Amino acid sequence: MDGAIEDTICAVATPAGEGGIGIVRISGSLSLSIAGQIVRLRSNQPLSSVASHTLHLADIVLPSRSAQIDNVRPHQLPSGGEIIDEGLVVFMKGPRSFTSEDSVEIHCHGGSVVLDLVCQACLIAGARLAQPGEFTKRAFLHGRLDLSQAEAVLDTIRSKSEAALKLAQRHLRGELGRHVDRLRANLVGLLAQVEAGIDFSDEDLSFVAQAELAGSLQDTRRAIRVMLDAAEHGRRLREGARVVIAGRPNVGKSSLLNSFLGEDRAIVTEIPGTTRDVLEGSVVWKGMMMTLVDTAGLRETADVVELEGIKRTRSALEQADLVLHVLDAAEFEEYGAEDTGRIPEHQRGITVINKSDLVNTDRMMDLVKMIQTRTGGTVIPISVRTGVGLDALRASIQLQLAQKTLEPTESVAITKMRHRDALERADALLAEALTSIHDGAGPEFVAMDLRGAADALGEVTGVITSDDVLHRIFSEFCIGK
Repeated sequence: MDGAIEDTICAVATPAGEGGIGIVRISGSLSLSIAGQIVRLRSNQPLSSVASHTLHLADIVLPSRSAQIDNVRPHQLPSGGEIIDEGLVVFMKGPRSFTSEDSVEIHCHGGSVVLDLVCQACLIAGARLAQPGEFTKRAFLHGRLDLSQAEAVLDTIRSKSEAALKLAQRHLRGELGRHVDRLRANLVGLLAQVEAGIDFSDEDLSFVAQAELAGSLQDTRRAIRVMLDAAEHGRRLREGARVVIAGRPNVGKSSLLNSFLGEDRAIVTEIPGTTRDVLEGSVVWKGMMMTLVDTAGLRETADVVELEGIKRTRSALEQADLVLHVLDAAEFEEYGAEDTGRIPEHQRGITVINKSDLVNTDRMMDLVKMIQTRTGGTVIPISVRTGVGLDALRASIQLQLAQKTLEPTESVAITKMRHRDALERADALLAEALTSIHDGAGPEFVAMDLRGAADALGEVTGVITSDDVLHRIFSEFCIGK
């Protein structure tokens, strides 16, 4: 990102729009000096004299514009010295602040005009506007957060379920970073012993036995594999599970989506093939977020548009965490139970028999047993029209997803592709190192792979990183965070 870390930066730290309170954040070595130009404490004390981390009532004013800079719009500002608003101001002496720098927060009324004027006042006083994620980036660069914790800040902001928030908070508290650091420290220690053996090879000295080295590397690989195996579970916790509603045309897929979402998201008609595209909607049930996906009906057709919809349906099925195979009970009444083409060939989720209100109860029970025998999975009769069976279906969906998703308290779960890529590279390099040990290759080859694996683990926490990676991560943040 452009801009030097020595600059003092400012930005609105609260969401855009109207609100009772808005916060302008200032961070950097000149924070106190800049804030001192734009706040007048009601106590008549200079801001520089107040204790750190204490709130003070103040008037917020525009400073003299004699030192205006290019990104300030003077023709839109009142005269210097005019009161913008009243509010509260707090000075936080570094390193006891989010960025570990001297920081000031100005709490004023949350209107966009007020907040814009306060920011403009900060710019006049000598600050520059912060770039996306720059406050969190400074917290990382000053060592207050590792890179996995910095990413967890954004995950906390974007959490859409209680489970996702719990996982983000665990990462923010450093649990992932500490676990990865322990693995990396072990590899660095082994690397030091291997390299020491290389340095003293003329004296035929060995600082670590091959069996001990191989055993330790295998233990590290197992720990990495546990995290990689949990990666998909972590993704579900952070992003929510994808539940795809599939079936033939007119079995009630769109009606089921609308019922679960509590809104008319999908068009429902008696004309087959109404849904031509994939429709999505998100819900949170008991702290578990999921994306419900309505799909085009699966059938033989010559319609070009419908064929594209069916193609997208098959793609959605491949990406699904859970599939609801929706059947029409009335069709079995008409065509008979022998029409096995209407039954899913294999069970990758839950078979849902809709329109159960149109079929005799005894007949419905026979139908459920027959489909359970054919598929070997869960079968639930429902009626979207009357609501019968919907609670049982919700409970079954939650149960199956819970079985596929780790609770945040169970283990360290990685949630990001960047982490997964780094761990996979570390695992592959450790496998190479073990092969070299087994084949009796020189210790130089083992050391090279150990160093690469340690560096790959270091990428997770930011011990090893590049400016491009930092820019990509922090550019996803909003300005003010």
